[in-house]
Amino acid sequence: MQNPPVFPAGSLAVVSVPIGHPGDITLRALDVLAQADVIAAEDTRTARRLLSHHGIRRPLVSYHDWNETERASSLVDRLARGERVALISEAGTPGLSDPGFDVVRAARRQGLAVFPVPGPSAVTAFLSVAGLPTDAFSFHGFPPSRSSARRTFFARLAERGETLVFYESPRRILASLSDALLALGERECALAREMTKTHEEFFFGTLTSVRATLAERPKVLGEVCWGVRGCPGPCPAGEEDVADAVARALAAGIPLKEAAKELAGTLRISAKEAYRQLLAQRQGDLGPR
Repeated sequence: MQNPPVFPAGSLAVVSVPIGHPGDITLRALDVLAQADVIAAEDTRTARRLLSHHGIRRPLVSYHDWNETERASSLVDRLARGERVALISEAGTPGLSDPGFDVVRAARRQGLAVFPVPGPSAVTAFLSVAGLPTDAFSFHGFPPSRSSARRTFFARLAERGETLVFYESPRRILASLSDALLALGERECALAREMTKTHEEFFFGTLTSVRATLAERPKVLGEVCWGVRGCPGPCPAGEEDVADAVARALAAGIPLKEAAKELAGTLRISAKEAYRQLLAQRQGDLGPR
């Protein structure tokens, strides 16, 4: 029986590439990239370094968030002419918080062949060492950049029972952990920085302890993947939950009216009641509930 071709003509290969260490690429990925008529890369400079490391020289075109729609159309035209197109991200697997959706969808709509070349992914690499439950998990990409939107984002996940996984910018990770603590309450937490790279680090503990460790540093650098354990069951807000959430809101320095609105949605109490408790605790006496 004859083996099928590694890279059929007129097909799109979605190729996973290393998230850091260049040696993490698969043998099949190298074969596919070497046979591509063109490689669509999120970052052509990073792609060129990776290809050069493995002795591969193929034509490159950029494919990123700012040209994705336009470039998808031209790549589909190339596929229709019988060319072999390989799609790669700057790191990891295309389509997971990286460009890729438009060209895959467009190729599928045209009845063109699309196949995965699996390999490295920051999400699965993180989960394999995080010590968090992996029987069920959900990936939520990058939380919103604005704090108010970020707190709402986390609040909507508060009752999810599966492990929750996120990416985050090193510039926003401390604020993101603070907002997660406010919206989710104290949770078991794991965080990975610069996975597979020279300065790879892992942090395990609670949201509070992981944030405190990072806050001691002058600056957080590198790519971050992190996650928290899901809610262990239905999460109605009891008296201790309300008191803890109120304390966290005050500690975060959020204006009372804004904090009351956020707590009302998270804890399922009225905004008026949340405001009353915030005001009472700020004055040093939470008062009867």
